[in-house]
This record gives sequence, C-alpha cells and structure tokens, in this order.
Amino acid sequence: MATTATMATMIKMLESLPEQVQERVMEHLREYLEEIKDEANWNDSFAKSQSKLIAAAKQARKDVKNGKSEPMDLKKL
Repeated sequence: MATTATMATMIKMLESLPEQVQERVMEHLREYLEEIKDEANWNDSFAKSQSKLIAAAKQARKDVKNGKSEPMDLKKL
C-alpha cells in the first residue's frame, strides 16, 4: 500500500492542477480503480472455479474417448 508520504505527494501534485484538470484526473483514477477491482474479482472467481473447470475438461475428454459426444455444429450456435 502507498505510504502516507506518497499519497501526500500525489495530493499536492493534484492540487497544483487547475480544477477542471483535477476533476478529469479523478474521473480517470476512479475508472482505473474500478478496473483493478473488477480484475481482482475476476481472478478470484477464476481461481475458485479452477478445479471445476479441470473436472469438466476431464469429463469432456472421457466423453469423447467413449463416443458419448458429437462434433459441434457451429451453424446451430
């Protein structure tokens, strides 16, 4: 996590900008932080489902080997 000194420096830099620019920077920062949160949530969800994905892939391979599957018809999708 950023230190208090680092955050204070960032705030001073932001305060040195015109108000309209400050608002644009803050909006970009909000969007960036939302993207980071979304990515972290995705990574967490993916990590939690990893064993289920592996099991599904193993089952699919088994079904193909045992003739219990058929080729996918892309025109039906």
